[in-house]
Amino acid sequence: MQCPKETQVELKDGALFAGPKAKCCPDCGGAWIPPEHYLDWQDRNRIGFEEDPTVEVLPSAAPITFDPPPLDNRAALCPDCKHYLVRGRVNLRNTSFFVERCPNCKGYWCDGGEWSILEKLRLHTHLEHIFSDLWQAKVKALEASERERQATVDKLGPEIAAKIFELAELLENHPNGDFGVAYLMRRFEE
Repeated sequence: MQCPKETQVELKDGALFAGPKAKCCPDCGGAWIPPEHYLDWQDRNRIGFEEDPTVEVLPSAAPITFDPPPLDNRAALCPDCKHYLVRGRVNLRNTSFFVERCPNCKGYWCDGGEWSILEKLRLHTHLEHIFSDLWQAKVKALEASERERQATVDKLGPEIAAKIFELAELLENHPNGDFGVAYLMRRFEE
């Protein structure tokens, strides 16, 4: 079985740290996770697919630095069934990287160093989430919300922003909170 990124290199049996058995590339440090190994590992750790994937850690807000490997942007074929691997983007604060998945056999490819980042983000237990439209939409919504919060702090300063966030939470949780929002909007229209 050949490495999907370094096509002249033979993959070797191995395992990912605190993870499933894998076929590892001694050259690029990448790992092919056959679907049966991943499912077996999930089962042994009592990890199952959730119908509604949650975003436990917002990747772009995590204090993680990572330089994606140079081969991360290279298109690749599945080492098992030779289908093109599809890519799932993981956005970090200052960069992004791609985890790849075979649409046919459902195996995963992690370039060198990506598994440890996925583990820190708590995504390693549900790699399928990265390829889910629902999960990606939740991540984008949370990232937009985080950018809006930061812009509020930047424009108003941390003290006023903290009061705004506190007031917003109070109004959100009050049964007549919309009345308070309407009052504030009228004040600024005058």
